[in-house]
Order: sequence, then C-alpha cells, then structure tokens
Amino acid sequence: MPQSVNSSIGTSRTERVGLTEFLEPPKVMHDMDDEELLWKASMTPRIARYPFDRVPKVAFLFLTKGPVLLAPLWEAFFKGHQGLYSIYVHSDPSFHSSEPNGSVFYGRRIPSKEVEWGKVNMIEAERRLFANALLDFSNQRFVLLSESCIPLFNFSTVYSYLINSSQTYVESYDLDDSVGRGRYSKKMSPQITLDQWRKGAQWLEIDRDLAIEVVSDQTYFPVFQQHCKDACYADEHYLPTFVAMKFGKKNSNRTLTWVDWSKGGPHPTKFLRTGVTIAFLEKLRNGSQCLYNGKNTSICRLFARKFLPDALYRLLKFAPSVMQIH
Repeated sequence: MPQSVNSSIGTSRTERVGLTEFLEPPKVMHDMDDEELLWKASMTPRIARYPFDRVPKVAFLFLTKGPVLLAPLWEAFFKGHQGLYSIYVHSDPSFHSSEPNGSVFYGRRIPSKEVEWGKVNMIEAERRLFANALLDFSNQRFVLLSESCIPLFNFSTVYSYLINSSQTYVESYDLDDSVGRGRYSKKMSPQITLDQWRKGAQWLEIDRDLAIEVVSDQTYFPVFQQHCKDACYADEHYLPTFVAMKFGKKNSNRTLTWVDWSKGGPHPTKFLRTGVTIAFLEKLRNGSQCLYNGKNTSICRLFARKFLPDALYRLLKFAPSVMQIH
C-alpha cells in the first residue's frame, strides 16, 4: 500500500518558513541574462489579496553613466525612511568605482550593459531596471531618474503622492513635425501606425501593473528594436507610444520631472551653482497647475534636472528650508 507522506519530516514544529524565502528581495547583482530576467520579472500573482503584511515601496531607478552625481542630496532625502523605498542603479559597465559602505547606493548597482544616447539600448536599460525592481514584490511604484535629477519635495511628500495616486505619469503627445511624426518609420506598420505614434519625456513614473506590461512586451518593443534607428530616438517614443496605445485611460499624460527646454537644441538646460536660488526652487515646486486624482493641485513636479555637481552646495544649503529635506 502507498505510504503516507509526513510533511513534518526534517522540519521543526516551532519553525515555519511559509513565504519568507520566496518573498525575500533577491540580491541586485545576479548572473541572469536579459531574457531570463525579463521572464522572471513578468510573473504576477493572479490572486489580488496578499496573504502577508505588505508595506508598499517606491522603487527609485537611476539610469546613469557613472555615479549618482548628487548623491549627498539623495542620501538626505532617503534618510530615516528605510523599508519604504528601493534603489536600483544602471551605470555604464566601464564604471568600476564603489560607493561608501554606509551609502544608500552601496550595493544597489544592477548588472548593466552599454547605453548610447538616443539608441534603442537606452530602452533595454530601462526595461532592465524595471525588471530588477519587479523582483521585489513590495515595490509598487517605479520612478525613472538620471544622475542629474534632484527631488523637489521631501520623501514623505513624494511617497504619499505616488503611493496614493490613481494614475501613471508618462508624458505622451502627438507632434506633427520633424521631431515628432517625422521620426516614424513606415516599416513599423501594421503593429504601430503613424496615428498611434507618440512623443514624450524619457523620465517617467509608473505603477507595478504597467511595469509588468513593459517588461512583458513582445509585440511592440521588437518593432522599435528593428526599425527605430538613427534619428528615431527610441527613449522619447517607445513608452509614450506603448502607453497611449494600450493603457492611455490610466495615464496622466504628464511627467513628474521638470526640465528646461526653453533654449532649444537636442539637450535641456544644465544648471550650475549660480542658477540655484530659493525663488527658482519654489517656482519648480509650485509654479504650475495640474490634476491629481481628479482634483486641482499646484504640485505637478516632484523631481527636476539637469543639475551639475557644482550646484550641490546650494542644493544642500536650501534643502531644509525649501524642500524640508533635513
């Protein structure tokens, strides 16, 4: 006769593993290739209710060439809020310097590949960041940032704004000129038509559901890999187009990161020490009107760029009084 299985063999009656090991966030440095990583990150529970106490976290995804240039400001921003955020850094593989042991950025660099400005491998890096962050089940919102970004508000304000938001923040608009529709390739049809082509800022914020859709996309991203070349600039078109086509109803069509394009050209204005004043920072924080969860608000930007290391001293000086970052 078949023997019954004693499930208690080899385990202590006083110890229970449960989901502990399964839910433990994996180390950010691993040996998975992109195909394996995206496949693992695409998995999602189909039961909405969590069988454990879950504190939602915000994943801050830094896409950099080297170090996070304004790290001391971010250190002050994150201080005292452990357990409410995760940090992931994608830097150029040629960058080998290490962050100090006590830094919030220490050990947060993910396996990375070379990224070229305007090329489709920029999107591959973004998907890599989203995928690594998705491996932590507690990450609920995902913010894409550059090494020259700064926070405009303290952590508590940013966390509340994102966690309680009913929308995603991907800028997406139709631009009928050479840097909008002019970048579209007819070879993208029929998967993507000219009428569906959108443009928007690279720097965005999305929720967990959309992040899973991004890393799982096997329909539209391959089209960009094959046909968005030369002066196409995939980072300004892939996610704005993908989100508008599939998830537009939940999207705010605005970015949470302020950038100054007023001087024209292919790159936004860079800010040095002399450009950082209390009046300037206050304008960035409350200088516009938008909708948040259906209500009017003056808090439309949570982050700003491009700030150079030269501006760090003044940013740290004004952070306590202006941004309430102590």
